Amino acid sequence: MTGTYLIERLGHLGDGIAPGPVFAPRCLPGETITGEVVDGRIEAPRIITPSPDRVKASCPHYNACGGCALLHASDAFVADWKTDVVRTALAAHGLSPDFRPIQTSPPRSRRRAVLSAKRAKKGAIIGFHGRKSGAITGIEHCHLLHPNILQALPALGELAMFGASRKGELSINVVQSAAGLDVAVTGGKPLDRELETDLAQALHKFGFARLAWNGEVIATETPPAQMFGAAAVVPPSGAFLQATREGEAALLDAVREVVGPAKSVVDLFAGCGTFALPLAQSADVLAVEGHAAMADALALGWRQTQGLRHVKTEVRDLFRNPLMADDLTGFDAAVIDPPRAGAEAQIEQLAVSDIARIAMVSCSAVTFARDAKTLVDAGYTLDWVQVVDQFRWSTHIEQVASFTQT
Repeated sequence: MTGTYLIERLGHLGDGIAPGPVFAPRCLPGETITGEVVDGRIEAPRIITPSPDRVKASCPHYNACGGCALLHASDAFVADWKTDVVRTALAAHGLSPDFRPIQTSPPRSRRRAVLSAKRAKKGAIIGFHGRKSGAITGIEHCHLLHPNILQALPALGELAMFGASRKGELSINVVQSAAGLDVAVTGGKPLDRELETDLAQALHKFGFARLAWNGEVIATETPPAQMFGAAAVVPPSGAFLQATREGEAALLDAVREVVGPAKSVVDLFAGCGTFALPLAQSADVLAVEGHAAMADALALGWRQTQGLRHVKTEVRDLFRNPLMADDLTGFDAAVIDPPRAGAEAQIEQLAVSDIARIAMVSCSAVTFARDAKTLVDAGYTLDWVQVVDQFRWSTHIEQVASFTQT
């Protein structure tokens, strides 16, 4: 059925939503559109009345690529929308804190990406999947990725030419480091002697810092260290890292402000030390992380760095085995940066602890609001929220907040 519709709002995936509801990709509130509705969705809407917030997408790949969702909207609109997503989630729990201005990473600043690649008759295709499509869109002019990653696309494509099966598809996790690119490939052919030789030669030929294949490190030319404060840390291959340096810096600045002059800090879901190691410049830190390899990398980085206060690492599944309130006695401040599912069990223990200051970092507005409500109900004050947009032009949102109790 074809009809005309008025877009009223955006959904959490960035689709425009008209009454019905009818969903339409890449439409903005206030726009009048027309198109054929199939199963509640207009897949190819035609804009009759455009929004004043609509802009021409700057990237030539935008029509086909699924890597970005909001390039058709002005920067001001995206900033306000992302902030409102967090504000609305909190309001649903009766919370209305102060919001600081959003911190947005610049174009071409993504230092970490997961690319898809496959063999083709005329060479490899490498990039991101199209919207709701299994097809890969080449991204040689991408406005999102750091130039060092873009320059390496031909080299990464060559891995697909000899390392992917005829109909298979590689997933390539690539991270920029000062030593070169840290590359981890999954979905490739099983390792044998010939393939291992080809991969080792590719590492030297293309100047990769490290290359891993199907979970096994093939070779390391130079350890791909990341700087966390004064500490140089070599994360495990494929490990989590904040997407941009600017985003990481914004989160760290906010966390430092919340922690303040604390002399004893517990860092929950510590990863490889994004917060723990910079905080160790002035505080003793207990860094708790569920992945042993990441905790080991953090500990090694601390041991090799002079001038830091004591850092202790503990490997612990905080979902199944959270630190109890008694375990948290004696800490002046806590930092918690859980995955998207939040940290309900650990938050419940923080809520009944005597920790005076908590910095909560989150990549989900929904679980952040849920966990914030738990802390507030237990007597904490939600002082302020800082939204950080390091996944520019996507619908992904991060936030950091200050909780205090007297």
